[in-house]
Amino acid sequence: MYEGTQFLLMAQYNRWMNRKLYHLCASLSEEERRRDRGAFFKSLHGTLNHIMFGDKMWMGRFVGEPFAGAKMGQELYADFAALRAERERMDDWIVDWAGKISPQWLAAPFSFTSGLDGVTRTMPAWALVTQLFNHQTHHRGQITTLLMQMGIDPGATDVPWIPELASACGTPQETFTL
Repeated sequence: MYEGTQFLLMAQYNRWMNRKLYHLCASLSEEERRRDRGAFFKSLHGTLNHIMFGDKMWMGRFVGEPFAGAKMGQELYADFAALRAERERMDDWIVDWAGKISPQWLAAPFSFTSGLDGVTRTMPAWALVTQLFNHQTHHRGQITTLLMQMGIDPGATDVPWIPELASACGTPQETFTL
């Protein structure tokens, strides 16, 4: 039964997966992270930057502080360590925010103007929060594919394996540590 907590769960999943993927990417050379592998945003580094861009765009809209730092496809962080540190900060912010959003806010109409086509759209906030997490999952799927093509197995990537959910249910969890 829905209790308004699925977005907190998705935020926790997002943070868990990002930590796993950044940990794996940190073991690669700068050259390997930046190599054009034919993905939408070319490289692992480019895809990680794009996920960050999407998060900054949507979170800025949600909290009323629009992100105007770059355009889609622009590199936000050239330095991997800086990108990783900002990812940690962003993920903590998203988890905190997701734990505070109300069912009333989620049901209310939310307007935004797309940076892609300049059209202003209005729809329930829950649909746009869903887009925030769907976007992350979509591009992380590309990252896991690229890693697998390199012979690097990211391990479990499904929601039931996140530590917060597994421990709350009393089930064994993956032994992934940083």
